[in-house]
Amino acid sequence: MANFDKIERKLKQLDQSHLLQFFYTFSDEEKKNFLQHLQSLDLDASTKLFQRAKNFLDVAPDTEDMKPIPHSQFESEEGCDSETLEKYRTRGLEAIGAGEVGVLLLAGGQGTRLGVTYPKGMYSVGLPSGKTIFQIQAERIRRVQHLAKKYTGKAGKVTWYIMTSGPTDEMTETFLKSHNSFGLDPENVVLFKQGLLPCFDFDGKIILEAPNLVALAPDGNGGIYRALNVNGILDDMRRRGVKYIHAHSVDNILTKVADPVFIGYFIEKGGDCAAKVVKKAGPTEAVGVVCQINGRFQVVEYSEISEEKAHLRDEEGNLVYSAGNICNHLFTTAFLQRVSDEFDEELKLHVAKKKIPFVDDNGKTITPEKPNGIKIEKFIFDVFPFSDRFVTWEVPRKSEFSAMKNTDSVGKDCPFTARQDLLALHRTYIEKAGGVVSAEVEISPLLSYTGEGLEDRVKGKTFTETTVLLGEEEISINGGRV
Repeated sequence: MANFDKIERKLKQLDQSHLLQFFYTFSDEEKKNFLQHLQSLDLDASTKLFQRAKNFLDVAPDTEDMKPIPHSQFESEEGCDSETLEKYRTRGLEAIGAGEVGVLLLAGGQGTRLGVTYPKGMYSVGLPSGKTIFQIQAERIRRVQHLAKKYTGKAGKVTWYIMTSGPTDEMTETFLKSHNSFGLDPENVVLFKQGLLPCFDFDGKIILEAPNLVALAPDGNGGIYRALNVNGILDDMRRRGVKYIHAHSVDNILTKVADPVFIGYFIEKGGDCAAKVVKKAGPTEAVGVVCQINGRFQVVEYSEISEEKAHLRDEEGNLVYSAGNICNHLFTTAFLQRVSDEFDEELKLHVAKKKIPFVDDNGKTITPEKPNGIKIEKFIFDVFPFSDRFVTWEVPRKSEFSAMKNTDSVGKDCPFTARQDLLALHRTYIEKAGGVVSAEVEISPLLSYTGEGLEDRVKGKTFTETTVLLGEEEISINGGRV
């Protein structure tokens, strides 16, 4: 155990010697594995992180200077004329056709709250096609690539970067490989893992979950910035010529993946960082709002905003703070590199008091009845204050946001509502194209991205039975026209 003395000295120096309390009861193999486990944690950085985290514990943000997004950095899809929207869409398709766009999927979450043990992306909400979230999002990428080639003549590829976590990485990789990446070129599907951080008790001691295992928790979706660097993803983006990254969470079934309108708006405005938002449904909706504080942009969580500001309305009766954050962002790769190089250590830390299983003096794992320690996370939107050219794009909720966070028993933000919202959107597309819908009709992403190209398939038709409208590639595989 050549490195034992070095690790022992380091733990003593950091006042974490308790991590070795069971070491001499291990077999030689267990000792070797545990030392490797400790080395992987970067104990210096982890301990410093706790010292920083203490400063954020029970500290509410200063919202006294809170201001809404200025008009110069805000546009709304519903407020734009068709000519402007087409200009943005064309510019976005040009970037996609040139191979300058990547998608960054935040897929580290398990479906625990949905009642399953596998990754959220593998979940099926019960659509007529039976498609999973991963399949829907992969096929949207394929469709937008097709549209870019059709309108620009260039066949650029959208690289699909998927950030997994320890619990979801292997299952995600196996699932995607078993389905041939749902038709995407495997060379353009890149998986990487977000980091893990030790859990601490309130005195700064790292918690042992078992005699030979430190209690770890994912570092939040804000861990993406460090993960992009340490996994060589920023280098990969640079090598591929990717200039713009569309980052979004896995659990919004309505996400317009690699949205050309959002991308085009972002490019036209010269943005380096952007947020797609929806209008808050009401003052008390449990969603953070994008705003300005002390001249810099950030997200204030719904629990952090005062009741007075939450209910504040303008002269027309609209909520002043209505820009609801939906974890849907655009970045230039140059901005991501700058964050990695200059600001990762400055990112705000979010500290949560949790019930963390720990090992007692006898080596038995105990599940506490009340919070006994903290978990430290970073959030993806905490880079907003470092942006020099931040812009915001507001979109209709009914066509772009339906979260899937709860079981159906909750009746809100659950698989049932996600399914209903997607089918309602597809009904709107069909009716706009001249069809009549009186049953469930699902539109494959391979047929249409946002309702385009449906007239030949639906105009003058009445759909009275459950139907799946397939793309040409699917028809050739499945046979017959559906």
